[in-house]
Amino acid sequence: MFPSVSLAQEAGLAVLFLVALAWVAGFGRMLWGARLHRPEPVAAAPEGLAALPAQRVAAGHPLETVELTEAEEEAFAGLVRTIALR
Repeated sequence: MFPSVSLAQEAGLAVLFLVALAWVAGFGRMLWGARLHRPEPVAAAPEGLAALPAQRVAAGHPLETVELTEAEEEAFAGLVRTIALR
C-alpha cells in the first residue's frame, strides 16, 4: 500500500492495470492469430461493381437536374476553376 493513496484509488489502479493487461493480451492474441491464419487469396474482382447501378446518360432523370441562371453558371465555373488550381 502507498501511504499517500486512498484505498479507492488503489482499487481503481488495480482494476485499470488488470484491464490494460487483458487488452494487451487480447491484442497480442489477435495479432498472433492473424500471423498464423492468413486468408486464402481471392480471385480478382469482376469489372464494375454488381451492387451499384450503371451510370445514366448525361441528361439524367428530370428530378436529378437543376436549371441554373447565367450568374449561377458563371459562379460555378469560377468555383471549378479555383478548385482545379489546388
